[in-house]
Amino acid sequence: MTSRDRDGAGRARSARPRDVTGRPLPHGAAGVERVPEDQVLTADEAVTKAQRLLDGGNPFGAHEVLEGAWKAAPEPERELWRGLAQVAVGLTHAQRGNARGAVALLERGVDHVRRWVGDAPAGLDLPGVADHAEGLAARIAGGATATPDDLRPRLRAPTVGP
Repeated sequence: MTSRDRDGAGRARSARPRDVTGRPLPHGAAGVERVPEDQVLTADEAVTKAQRLLDGGNPFGAHEVLEGAWKAAPEPERELWRGLAQVAVGLTHAQRGNARGAVALLERGVDHVRRWVGDAPAGLDLPGVADHAEGLAARIAGGATATPDDLRPRLRAPTVGP
């Protein structure tokens, strides 16, 4: 019987390195930097870090950051952060070429994001995120393949300087 990797509390955790799409690599292989599972960020920090990961072509890492924000969010915001994490994992499926998974997760994420009422936390551009994910899901459902730009949505509206 093979022993499993465990964290300090005894919970099963994979110590294997991962590729940019989140797939496990053999022990000892060079992988991308992992997002610590116990990382706690403010909403603004989470959006900034997730955007940096998306911009770097790592939607799986962005998903991990947004999932952490979801789990740490106050109750009124939890479903919004869950939706954002689902959009990021939908992007991961698109990156991996899994059209069915991409469409399902993008649509599920859009549903949660569009349900948000009120001011968005951390300056999120929720209509922009939802429109991007919805459009991508429709194109993938129609047989298109996601481009690198498709995997890099803007989480915040661009700032316009003087």
